[in-house]
Amino acid sequence: MITMEELQSAIRQRIAKYNNNDFSLAKRAINTCELLESRNQILAQEITSTFDVPRQNLSAMDGYAIAKGSDISKDSMIEIIGESQAGSAYTGELTAGQGVRIFTGAVVPNGCDTVIMQENTNFAAIRDTLDKSQPYRITLSKAAKTDSNIRKQGEEIESGEAVLTVGKRINPADISLLANLGVSQVHVFKPLIVGMLATGDELVAIGGELESLAQIYNSNTPTLKTLLADLPITIRDYGIIPDDLDKTTEAVTKAMQNCDVLISTAGVSVGDYDFLTTVIEKLGQINHYKVAMKPGKPFVFGELTQNVDKPVLYFGLPGNPLSTIVGALQFVIPALWQMSGAAEHEQPIQLSVKARLIADLKKSVGRKDFQRGILSQNDQGEFSVENFSKQDSHRIKQLSHANCLIVLAQESGDLSAGEMVDVQPFSWS
Repeated sequence: MITMEELQSAIRQRIAKYNNNDFSLAKRAINTCELLESRNQILAQEITSTFDVPRQNLSAMDGYAIAKGSDISKDSMIEIIGESQAGSAYTGELTAGQGVRIFTGAVVPNGCDTVIMQENTNFAAIRDTLDKSQPYRITLSKAAKTDSNIRKQGEEIESGEAVLTVGKRINPADISLLANLGVSQVHVFKPLIVGMLATGDELVAIGGELESLAQIYNSNTPTLKTLLADLPITIRDYGIIPDDLDKTTEAVTKAMQNCDVLISTAGVSVGDYDFLTTVIEKLGQINHYKVAMKPGKPFVFGELTQNVDKPVLYFGLPGNPLSTIVGALQFVIPALWQMSGAAEHEQPIQLSVKARLIADLKKSVGRKDFQRGILSQNDQGEFSVENFSKQDSHRIKQLSHANCLIVLAQESGDLSAGEMVDVQPFSWS
């Protein structure tokens, strides 16, 4: 049995090899994606700017653009002969001692090298008497510095500069950047195809009827689909597979012919009717099976290799709802981001905070433990957390009411109220 950290490392290393050799990113299919549909897609081609940003010298302030050679010391006077607005630049000639009224974002006229803030002039005192159709004079109430308050052409982005590189996970700020550059489409890696299947004679798809007291609804597949909704993947649902070796083999064989990844829930324990591990070993190999964590100890990481042109990576999750969520958060989601081609610094980080326990907490030494809790923050910004008294992994109501996982180290035992613990808030909380 390996530690959670060892399994995470093993998965990362295997996927790095997969991305470089088995299914090289350099050879992946590329889709053209509309900019407004590109959030969380992985950029497959570098994007360069076709023009400078700013395209011209722009004013960073409301005030006055002053001609080169002007006296800009305190109490000097400047003749104002025009106006430059955003979208309507002043195009006339200016000489030393002259300037134009200018507004934030407006083009600085040729021949001007300084913008003086209107607050540093007598503008407020004379504004009500001005006839802006005629030249008028302002007095500087404070000395100015040459080149001040000007956003220089190309100071942010130069024409031909790469603004986003391959592996970028496109976020709303990226969409803002690209929209400013007039980019309407981006080239992204074609989404991975992720197959899902659930196993168990007791399972019924939601929307169906529970015909006996032995039956339960399949909650894990809807849960996984929701957890993976932000990923750039295409999900194929292979339904509920009965506890039968031949039917399990048939379902896995079908899925591996059409998928890049296969995820299953339940059927990976050692019960008489748990056939998935047998099938995976027959059609490929199991790289890791048991991990020292609770819940989620029987987590299978393997690969399917029989009669496929590249390995199909396999993640076998336990059947209990909490085990499914914990396994997905700690292993599956990071793995899929990496497989999708996201650069290492673009892969989402699992947020963790320190919080003070409100009540005593029970834990056995030997496995890393994830317990459901309620995280809160006081007016001073300090976090505290309260765990639920019962932590059975099948308790779905507690899971719904929790807003975090309390993460307890493998070597830790019982903890007392007031001790500090690591907490992972749920991203949806």
